[in-house]
Amino acid sequence: MQVTRILAIRHGETAWNVDTRIQGQLDIPLNATGQWQAARLGQALAAQEQIDAIYTSDLLRAYATAQAIGSAVNVELQTHIGLRERGFGDFQAKTFAEIETSLPEDSMRWRKRDPDWAPPGGGESLWVMRERVLTTVNQLASAHVGGNIVLVAHGGVMDILYRAATRLDLQAPRTWDLTNTAVNRLLWTPEGLSLVGWADKSHIDDTSRDETTA
Repeated sequence: MQVTRILAIRHGETAWNVDTRIQGQLDIPLNATGQWQAARLGQALAAQEQIDAIYTSDLLRAYATAQAIGSAVNVELQTHIGLRERGFGDFQAKTFAEIETSLPEDSMRWRKRDPDWAPPGGGESLWVMRERVLTTVNQLASAHVGGNIVLVAHGGVMDILYRAATRLDLQAPRTWDLTNTAVNRLLWTPEGLSLVGWADKSHIDDTSRDETTA
């Protein structure tokens, strides 16, 4: 059978994650915690995995996370814009509370996960994003049959992958974690994705940060 193993990973933490501010396709760097998470992730994957290729969103927070992995496992990075976060249009740079206040009708459609709705100002609908992400993953995974690849991307991308692997529709309530730098394990075949394991964060749970790593 044609199978590719995928480690799908959300980028490390940013200041805007902490502030619940929508990043979308804006280029926001990792904060100190995110840098630490990425370093721990790289160390863990170097000790546990044989990695054949690393693909990353070209947005800085994902790219910096992928760099930490690539340095640790000695694999060169390849960027792909298909792994970018959802385009959030006018929602970008606003907090959840600001969106509810300034764009209440759009906020409601967003929270209800209306798959046909797109954020004003050129944002992507969930249908459009789903097609972009799954087309990208099919393209990348089919080039590494029998191998083990890493995809470093964003929370919205992880959400799409989980739904595809578990056959959940776009409007199903989310009950799974989208933790920064958690390792999500998938199998790809030409028939689609299947779920192996989700939200492995042992690399950041099983160690304490001292004054040299804070």
